Amino acid sequence: MSTLPPLTLVLGGAASGKSSFAERAIRQSAPDLQKIYIATAQAFDDEMHAKIAKHQRLRAADGWHTHEDPLAVAARLNAASAGQIILLDCATLWLTNQLMADADLDASSQELVTALAHCAASVVVVSNEVGQGIVPEHAMSRRFREAQGQLNQHIAREAQLVVQVIAGLPLILKGALPQGLS
Repeated sequence: MSTLPPLTLVLGGAASGKSSFAERAIRQSAPDLQKIYIATAQAFDDEMHAKIAKHQRLRAADGWHTHEDPLAVAARLNAASAGQIILLDCATLWLTNQLMADADLDASSQELVTALAHCAASVVVVSNEVGQGIVPEHAMSRRFREAQGQLNQHIAREAQLVVQVIAGLPLILKGALPQGLS
């Protein structure tokens, strides 16, 4: 049994500590559940290959069952069971993958939000907050920023707990952290 709610959204900027916070929250709140890590990153260069390999080794040592799913996250969520807790890291890379695959972003996002809302397992979603920066110069970047902002808002509406992480520190935006989690 998890002390986290059915759906938690963890937001933050790049390198803010949001993934570390999400992993710690799952370890502390659901020690008896099977930990599933849905990783959405794709390796297009040597640096990303090395980063992904490092994360895979760290997760395996910590008991995570990792699934590399750059696009088919909703199907993975729909197949989950109540004896699991899922970390989706991250919605931003998933959305980027959808954009690069020329998918219908509205339809894909709605499918993801629906799967999150109906998932049998508790889910913690990590996502970047991209709306606090400058207006992007290119149309594709502006389209992405708008789609990411909308996706975050839709997930936040469904989530019982929303946390923004800044400099490794959690700021509760909605709901309450389980006892003993910080």
